[in-house]
Amino acid sequence: MCVMSESLLGLSRLALAQRLESWGYKTVHAKPIWQHIHRDGRSDVAAIPGLPAGLAHRVQEELPVVWPTIALETRSSDGFTRKFLLTLADGRQVETVLMRYDGRVTACVSTQAGCAMGCIFCATGQMGFARHLSTAEIVGQVLAVSIGDHERTKHHAPSTEHQHPAQSTQHPARNVVLMGMGEPLHNYAAVMAATEVLADTAGFGLSPRRITLSTVGVVPGIRRLAAERRPISLAVSLHAATQAGRLALLPPAAKAWPLDELMDACCEYSAALDRHIFFEWTLIAGENDRPDDAHALGRLLSTQRAHVNLIPLNPTDGYAGAPTAPKAARVFQDVLTTYGIPSTVRQRRGIDIASGCGQLAARS
Repeated sequence: MCVMSESLLGLSRLALAQRLESWGYKTVHAKPIWQHIHRDGRSDVAAIPGLPAGLAHRVQEELPVVWPTIALETRSSDGFTRKFLLTLADGRQVETVLMRYDGRVTACVSTQAGCAMGCIFCATGQMGFARHLSTAEIVGQVLAVSIGDHERTKHHAPSTEHQHPAQSTQHPARNVVLMGMGEPLHNYAAVMAATEVLADTAGFGLSPRRITLSTVGVVPGIRRLAAERRPISLAVSLHAATQAGRLALLPPAAKAWPLDELMDACCEYSAALDRHIFFEWTLIAGENDRPDDAHALGRLLSTQRAHVNLIPLNPTDGYAGAPTAPKAARVFQDVLTTYGIPSTVRQRRGIDIASGCGQLAARS
């Protein structure tokens, strides 16, 4: 099946109103259509009361609501993590993760099928790059796993492993992290359009400050975020505090955007938005988890508005490294504290179903 050239999920509410007007209908009808889809998670436009004769049919013919299909849902034994294998209109598959915490639910969303950044310890990077996702496909992930109706999701095949009664119902995500498969800033236009759709208060109504974008360090994209004053949160994956170290772990990205250039862009971003940046550091035993590595990171970030997220390495088939031991992670944190840099050791979730950072790879 070919990818639909246009889906209603990928339009802003203003663009939808303009389309209705071009068809000769009043723009006031855009809001109930929008709410039906983005607030209620439904696709049956014909069920919306009060629409003029013919409008619902034309919307469904020319702007179909193309949802991703849930091919497989896998639930972690931790009781709080669910991974969804989603099939897109052309048969391509991506993975999306839903995580529950006290008082909030977070959706981890993919922005590409595969990834071109080539981080050696990341399962998605080991896949290589297939294609960008459209705005509709990015938005559709959030809606499908968060507020999708039973008619649309009942045909998925949930795993019989790791079942947990706490996961029997869907919960609307109030946080979205663009940290799934792919490099969001490599697909800038579609990703930014998706954040605007998700933030529209007439629909899903997600606060932009509850959207976090993670990049491996695509400098032009970071500078563009700063220039456009995008209100979303930024996370930058460092993993090494020297250019040589980044070349070893993130070869294509480090070669394209050297570390000093990346740090300059980060300073530019923080100054423009008056905000700190989350710097992500995958802790790999014997590779980048020694006190000397922590001191190098502390010196590097001494002029940045920074919070460091420390992420013990998650296992992937294509990389033989091991995660840092808890004691070494605490020592690393203690060193960062001497530089006045706050840090958090990321809570590990869903490792048993390969839904942790760096593990997504669209497995059937």
